[in-house]
Amino acid sequence: MSAALTVAEAQQRVDHFIRSFPQGYFSELANLARLTEEAGELAHILLRRCGPLRPKPEDRISAEDLRNEMGDVLFTLICLANQQSIDLGQALLATIDRYNLRDRDRHHSPPQSAGDQSID
Repeated sequence: MSAALTVAEAQQRVDHFIRSFPQGYFSELANLARLTEEAGELAHILLRRCGPLRPKPEDRISAEDLRNEMGDVLFTLICLANQQSIDLGQALLATIDRYNLRDRDRHHSPPQSAGDQSID
């Protein structure tokens, strides 16, 4: 297994890999469909590993399968970011800052009753 990558390195490696093929990137909408498909495969594994559904004999739900599906989701998200010239490192930092500001005190108080909860 290779060493960990920075987000920028991951974006560069994915771009280099995709550009090694004559057709290059799939369209953004095709990659969005692929991302949805990969997220569904991830959900399938987690639902059977952590949720109420029992796996079927043919289900792949090992830790390696889970890792592979997370990698597929990340790879496809990186493809979309590259196509839109989004620096995912900067996007992630901005999101963390936004969550820290918005949710700074959110989880320190006792949970509300079901009738009092709003969906954010």
